[in-house]
Amino acid sequence: MTANLIVFPDFDPNQFYLELSEDTLEGSWQQIDRYSSLSRRWQAYLHQVALTSFLNWLQEEQSIKAKVWPNRSALPSFLEVVDGTAIEFDGVRLLLLVTDSLDVDEMRVPQEWVDIPSWVADYYLAVQINPDDGYLRVFGYTTHQQLKTKGTYDGSDRVYYLSENDLIADLDLLWITRQLCPNEILQEPIVSLPPLPLVHAENLLIRLGQSSVPVPRLEIPFVLWGSLLEHDGWRRQLYEKRIGLTEQWSVVQWLETEISQVAQGLGWNRTQWQPSLVAARGESLGSSIVLSRQLVIKEQPYELRIVPKGLPEQRIWRFELWSSCPSHYIPRGMKLRLLTEDLQSFDNNEDIALNNVDLLFVEVSLGSGEGLIWEIEPFPDNYEREILRF
Repeated sequence: MTANLIVFPDFDPNQFYLELSEDTLEGSWQQIDRYSSLSRRWQAYLHQVALTSFLNWLQEEQSIKAKVWPNRSALPSFLEVVDGTAIEFDGVRLLLLVTDSLDVDEMRVPQEWVDIPSWVADYYLAVQINPDDGYLRVFGYTTHQQLKTKGTYDGSDRVYYLSENDLIADLDLLWITRQLCPNEILQEPIVSLPPLPLVHAENLLIRLGQSSVPVPRLEIPFVLWGSLLEHDGWRRQLYEKRIGLTEQWSVVQWLETEISQVAQGLGWNRTQWQPSLVAARGESLGSSIVLSRQLVIKEQPYELRIVPKGLPEQRIWRFELWSSCPSHYIPRGMKLRLLTEDLQSFDNNEDIALNNVDLLFVEVSLGSGEGLIWEIEPFPDNYEREILRF
């Protein structure tokens, strides 16, 4: 399997090669976000180049509807602390592990991608990239099960590694196996990580959020590190702290001034209530500004709204879920749920559509600085947990 083949001295006809276009090499620099160090920015660049090239090949040459997991906006919070970018298609997760080393003889997989349950991939691809000569080479792949059963764990670097001889060199075999053995067991069972208490997480974020800590993933026991990273909101906070961003998720600030660029990038915006709509609702709103976020759930558009109610000192907030199509209802069984920052439930924290309904809503009274996480079932496309600060 070759595409736009480049001939060079070590060419192996059994391996997969892609030519790197100038547009990809140059454009990837423009897509790189801020990082705490030059070394992390370079690794992010290499992964961006490989991700763009491989995704384009899947979509254009193989007609596979593949996407970045969990979404592109989340990549910096991963790549700030660990190598690896994931792609999903047809219910399969594939991880690209990229190196620019010219002398490679093994695949090294960070423990996070093997032992954090929600991060586990089905296939792991070892990718060598040479930006100067303009090529990408997949020199082998393996599965999660093979990593766990045949790989060697290096506790000093917290990586699993397999020698090149233990990898499957021909990428064609991955697609053939998917067709002939669709029920092949790809993942080895792993234990869940214990929940991390909020106070403990806050202390870790302060400590590891300092850019002066060069390799935070090795500073604390893996069970703590894995639990911290598996929480989307805490992982994003860690990234933001390490690059020196101030609070990005204050709903009060969003209402008083403007929504942060980070939140805008995820789809949050400010809406001015129409007087006629306020009167029709017959409710006392605490502000004429309402926050909203567009969502797609099972190919249907929805809108999540945060509505301040009553007097400011009452600190009452109403979360609403509406269908964005006037003729479309929220279907029976859909749920809107609120959780504490450390993912705990509380009284009256969810609304369930017992039949087709116009909207779902949950009202809460919160203390100053308290954090909440919203969830919707079924999950929206590209969903990540967000810690909203009130």
